[in-house]
Amino acid sequence: MTIALIDYGAGNLHSVENALRAAGATDLTVTADADVVAKADRIVLPGVGAFGACANALRGVPGMVEAMERRVRQEGAPFLGVCVGMQLMADVGEEMGQHRGLGWVRGRVRRLEPGTMEAKVPHMGWNDVVPLGAHPLVPAGEAYFLHSYAYEGEDVIATSDHAGPVTAAIARDTMLGVQFHPEKSQRYGLAMLAKFLEWRP
Repeated sequence: MTIALIDYGAGNLHSVENALRAAGATDLTVTADADVVAKADRIVLPGVGAFGACANALRGVPGMVEAMERRVRQEGAPFLGVCVGMQLMADVGEEMGQHRGLGWVRGRVRRLEPGTMEAKVPHMGWNDVVPLGAHPLVPAGEAYFLHSYAYEGEDVIATSDHAGPVTAAIARDTMLGVQFHPEKSQRYGLAMLAKFLEWRP
C-alpha cells in the first residue's frame, strides 16, 4: 500500500512523516511529483501557515491539484488533510483576504472569534475532540490544536470547545480532514493515523 505525503513547501513534513511511520506506514513517499500522487493508494496533505499562501503553493506544483482531484474525488483514494491541509478542502479561506480552496466540502475558513476574553487566539494546546456521530477514524479523545482560523460549513463530524464549538474534523466519502495535529497528539494521534492506514471507506 503506497502512501503519498504531499510536499508543497507548506507543511511540517518531517513530523507528519515520522508519525505516519510510527503508526505503521511502510511504503511512504514524501513527494512533490503529481504522477506519484496520481498512483498512490492513500494521500496525506499537511499544512502549516496562512490559507492563501498554502493554496497558492499547492497550485504552484505542476499538475498536483489535478492529480489529487482525479485520485481522490474520481477514483476514491482515501485522503487525509491535516490542519491547513484540512482547511484547503473548503470552498474559501478568509485569512488576509478571500482565497479559493479546493472546494471539496461546502464551507469557509474564518478567523476564530471566541465568546469570552479568556479564550485566546490562537487556539493552542490540548483540547477534547467530541464526535457528532459515529466515524471509524475520529473517536472521542484529546488532541493537540494550534490554529487561529477554523472551518465552518457542511460535513463536520467532530468539534472541540474554545468558548464555543470549533470544528475539529470533517469527512465526506473517502476524505477526512482534521484541524488538530495528529503528529503532536501522542497516543490519540497515532491511533487515528493507524486507523487511516487501514481505512476501507
